[in-house]
Amino acid sequence: MDQHATSKDHQQVSFKLELEEQGILRLTWPRGARIQESDAQRAMDRVNELCGEDHHPMIVDMATTDDVSRGARSVFAKPCQANRIALWGASPVDRVIANFFLGIMKPPCPTKFFTSETEALEWLVEA
Repeated sequence: MDQHATSKDHQQVSFKLELEEQGILRLTWPRGARIQESDAQRAMDRVNELCGEDHHPMIVDMATTDDVSRGARSVFAKPCQANRIALWGASPVDRVIANFFLGIMKPPCPTKFFTSETEALEWLVEA
């Protein structure tokens, strides 16, 4: 039987965050990630820390994310140092998660879902 983790027994989800040469932030979640509010807050705190006073576009690789909790979605809806966000995924689950976020929450900056990394990066730099 598959049990959902409660906030008490939730294992912290690791993530990778880089500021690439072209000035794009890249946030990558691991395969099967079940992102909770505390995970989202750590990621956004790290985004703000890495950027300092500067604003950067960000690509979020969510290609293998399993779930994003309501609390995590509310954290992602708060303004941060990312000024444009491309959500990049490949599966129908990724699209459902992204569309739910985009439809229910008001993103803090222009945000769009892509199934192509190339198209996502082009959209980020066109602004």
